Amino acid sequence: MYEKLGELKPGYTSITDMEGKHPDMLQDIGIYSLAAGETVVLLAENNESAILLLEGEVRLEWSGNSQDIKRESVFEEDPWCLHVPKEVEVTITALIASEVLVQKTDNDTVFEAKLYTPEDCESTVAGEGVWNGTAERVIRTIFDYNNAPYSNLVIGEVISYPGRWSSFPPHHHDQPEVYYYRFNKPQGFGCAMVGPEAYRVEHNSYITIPGKLDHPQATAPGYAMYFCWMIRHLQNNPWTDRIMEEEHKWLLDPNAKIWPEK
Repeated sequence: MYEKLGELKPGYTSITDMEGKHPDMLQDIGIYSLAAGETVVLLAENNESAILLLEGEVRLEWSGNSQDIKRESVFEEDPWCLHVPKEVEVTITALIASEVLVQKTDNDTVFEAKLYTPEDCESTVAGEGVWNGTAERVIRTIFDYNNAPYSNLVIGEVISYPGRWSSFPPHHHDQPEVYYYRFNKPQGFGCAMVGPEAYRVEHNSYITIPGKLDHPQATAPGYAMYFCWMIRHLQNNPWTDRIMEEEHKWLLDPNAKIWPEK
């Protein structure tokens, strides 16, 4: 499922909702667009929450802690993300006009809240030196089952270079996933494939990816594509790795011959 949000309106824009919009994603996801000086208070009785700064400068307050964080560009800067368990109140105060993505899901486990800093983010360049560079991109993992096994969520980011592919080789997993997109220029675009379907993705759009469907992505030349990737673990079946499609596994051979051979 693909949807373009268009220009974000003041307040909260919903992407998915466990009790309404795309309930099969098993997550509440949305974006707060806040004016300078505006405050929003988050308190989820049954849900854990990941609070990701997309752009701007905000003050986060939780459990007696206070931290001012700033981000000018998702393309140039690694993320700040606050992860809290249920029943922890978080106050977000916009110091300048800001946009904040919030991802939530049910979780009875009580864990210690953590603010992930840019230095905490695991950032790797994938596809480097293979396939003639056609799938080189930056993958940022904020938290997943490896560093937050108590969570029911995974959240990360990808920067897809102009004219390149991401989520490649094609892969799938059992767990539902959501991609939220931005481009470095508002007229930028790319292509998202979910199983047999293909969509033209644009600035401020998203796709929902049911489990077991592969989802390769491509970016138009001249435009850099950002997407936040958000996964919901299944009960007794957490997301731990990508399952490559059998017919494309030959691409994983470091000696694979790619036409035209040099």
